[in-house]
Amino acid sequence: MERAPASDKSRLASRLAWIGAAAWLLAVAGGFAILWKYKSTPGSGGAVPPQRWPAGSTVARSPDRATLLLFAHPRCTCTRASLAELARILARFHDRLDARVLFWTPREAPAGWDRGDLWTSAARIPGVTVLRDAEGAEASRFGVATSGGVVLYDARGRLLFHGGITAARGHEGDSFGQERIALLLTTGAADRADAPVFGCALEQEPPVRVARAGAPTTIQGEQR
Repeated sequence: MERAPASDKSRLASRLAWIGAAAWLLAVAGGFAILWKYKSTPGSGGAVPPQRWPAGSTVARSPDRATLLLFAHPRCTCTRASLAELARILARFHDRLDARVLFWTPREAPAGWDRGDLWTSAARIPGVTVLRDAEGAEASRFGVATSGGVVLYDARGRLLFHGGITAARGHEGDSFGQERIALLLTTGAADRADAPVFGCALEQEPPVRVARAGAPTTIQGEQR
């Protein structure tokens, strides 16, 4: 039997290496495409928030400045970005805005269940009051279903804005929500009074989360 020339073997090995590299690049690109689709898909918009501050709410509303409520799941990692953007908003409008962060807590949750790193991060933001939202009562009252969802009311208790303040899940940086809140606080008007919310469902334990690009996705407690 004749042996293939060494040059043929070399070309075959080179071709196989190129095929392998192309397959790897396609797999990586596909993975990032799936991840980006997940990160850029908004969560549920929830119900329409009340146009006036609900009388049944137990959350205090500022009588002389706007009040912003941010609803959060204490174990939704993408909410870190929402808290970071809230800190930016307050650094700019601390004299025009009171803010509360309400952490959803399930029925019969053990003591300290919601007191994780997100609670600590929220409590460190100057001007923020952190509250426990048992069974999501306040979130339901204000029509918020997704972690990172925000409602903004003026000093008279009128709804100004509802939606998110990040451009994607776990993404820090400028967003339509931030821009509209800034316009409402400075000029009293914006092109829209809403923005998509990127985050985990509030009433979900544990939440679906992607901590960072390339990290394993955790779904219902399993790594995939």
